[in-house]
Amino acid sequence: MPAPRTLTTASVTALRSVITAQTAVTFAAAVAAGLLLSIPGGKALHSATSYTLFVVAVVHLVIAVLAWRPAGGPGGPAVSALLFLLGVSGQVALGLAHQKAFHVPLGVLLFGFTLLQCAWVWTYRPAAAVRIA
Repeated sequence: MPAPRTLTTASVTALRSVITAQTAVTFAAAVAAGLLLSIPGGKALHSATSYTLFVVAVVHLVIAVLAWRPAGGPGGPAVSALLFLLGVSGQVALGLAHQKAFHVPLGVLLFGFTLLQCAWVWTYRPAAAVRIA
């Protein structure tokens, strides 16, 4: 029976960094959305945070794939990163199309999803190695 696939220490550190940044930028985008409604320059700030989030989500996917394939870790973080990137891509498209009825709930869903990712990566403990006698 093969040993369970676990993430290396370097992979966990990289994932913790990028997912924490992703969570912070997602929160900043939500704050910028609120400012969009109350200050004249809010649109530019919300646009900047949304495109920053897209870039961070791409970096997250690259790190997750590198932790999975070359490093031999589990594939779950890569799937999670891909789903988040797809959600952010949809969010950008909905925002550009001014579809607030879908844009706002998807933003809330993405924030909840990144909070779950952040909680997972900060509580992740590799499985103990299995010894066969």
